[in-house]
Amino acid sequence: MAQLRQDFDKFTAQETEIVVVGPEDAASFSAYWQNHKLPFVGLPDPSHTVLKRYGQEVSLFKFGRMPAQVAIDKNGTARYVHYGHNAADIPANEEILDLLEIMNKEIHASSQR
Repeated sequence: MAQLRQDFDKFTAQETEIVVVGPEDAASFSAYWQNHKLPFVGLPDPSHTVLKRYGQEVSLFKFGRMPAQVAIDKNGTARYVHYGHNAADIPANEEILDLLEIMNKEIHASSQR
């Protein structure tokens, strides 16, 4: 999440809303967000409803949930999904930002038609 906070302004410049979904309860999530002063949305999902819907993997051998990133366009279509193979397998912000730029250009072009 530090990576997302580091480039938060770049994400908002791409008209992007960052939502982090985690398996913790609301109280734990709220405390973490307040302690770390995170500028984006945190969604507690203790029943794993959202996490299951997007196919986030659980590996007991790797101590829990593997990272997953999903980019959803303004029409509600998942346009990019990355499932990490370990806790450090997270795409670089620049990779995601480049993808968002392409997605936004496509959306703007289709709305011009």
